[in-house]
Amino acid sequence: MKTIAAPKQDFSTYIARPDTEFIEREGEPLGELYALGYLPHSGTKNLNNVFYSARSARVLLPKFEPTSENRRIAKKFDGQFTKEHTGDFVPDEAFYNFCTTYFANKHGPQAMPRERLEQVMRCGLVSNVTVYRSADTVVAYVLEVEGSAMSHYWFSFYDLAYARQSLGLWLMLDQIRDAKERGIEHYYLGTVYGEKALYKTNFEPLEWWDGNGWNIDVATLKTLSRKD
Repeated sequence: MKTIAAPKQDFSTYIARPDTEFIEREGEPLGELYALGYLPHSGTKNLNNVFYSARSARVLLPKFEPTSENRRIAKKFDGQFTKEHTGDFVPDEAFYNFCTTYFANKHGPQAMPRERLEQVMRCGLVSNVTVYRSADTVVAYVLEVEGSAMSHYWFSFYDLAYARQSLGLWLMLDQIRDAKERGIEHYYLGTVYGEKALYKTNFEPLEWWDGNGWNIDVATLKTLSRKD
């Protein structure tokens, strides 16, 4: 990998922090980059193989056990949906419309316009897509990046009618459980910046990248996030 200048941001991705470092992947295994605190960058048009340093979080799956909050959320949604987990997903118009509508309503139209989502789907990093359905109606999509012994919950999109019921938290829990069954060691949850990201601290054991290594002090993580 090599360090590069900060690329121009074309989309509202909320990652342009003063201490962010950008690198270009030069064939390194994905797990090696993630283990050094890097996550894939998707904020620039037509730019692949770029990763950025971040306050990311991961769950150590061999030791993962559901917390009381996890069990509460599980009771609300377990068994409600069918799901298809595939590495051969082909996006169609229904997929793009569902996902861009979700992002526009939840994060604003500039966060995930169709151009950015198309770039994500063709960048070569999306290993698995899980489609959740209620009867024949799509309820959610989850995109994962997976390497040797690691997986990353990169993006999720869901029917916002379920938002107040914490469907987003359940989707992450369900993917964590499935990854543990597949024998994955580390499950990456993305960044933990701001109050809205604190739901990721509901999983144990949790580690977060503090700029120098993986830190298990979740209380400090919560304090930092509330100050963002």
